[in-house]
Amino acid sequence: MFSGDAPIFQQLADKIADDIVAGVYPEETAVPSATDFATFHQMNPATASKGVNLLVDLGALYKKRGIGMFVAPGALDLLRKLRRDEFRTRYMRPLLDEARMLGIEPHELHSMLDDEEGGRS
Repeated sequence: MFSGDAPIFQQLADKIADDIVAGVYPEETAVPSATDFATFHQMNPATASKGVNLLVDLGALYKKRGIGMFVAPGALDLLRKLRRDEFRTRYMRPLLDEARMLGIEPHELHSMLDDEEGGRS
């Protein structure tokens, strides 16, 4: 299931965050425990706990003692904001740098994006 360069605990945290953003786990609903994730993904429970705790530390998940783990209120907005910020850093800045290097004017870039989006529908 997990592959790539990122540590497994980070990939698990990203997968859970993906599921929250996609609506698989709405706010205030329970998520599987770290033990459940460890069993399902066949990973060390400590690794699964580390991934889950990343989201707890972030404020996207919270623990109810003796009951389980839940998606925090506002988690969706929090994760979307973080991803938008990451999107800007990871994709927009390199795109703008490349466009500038190629002499593509901002209005041309907008037009290119519109054309690409129009070609998808």
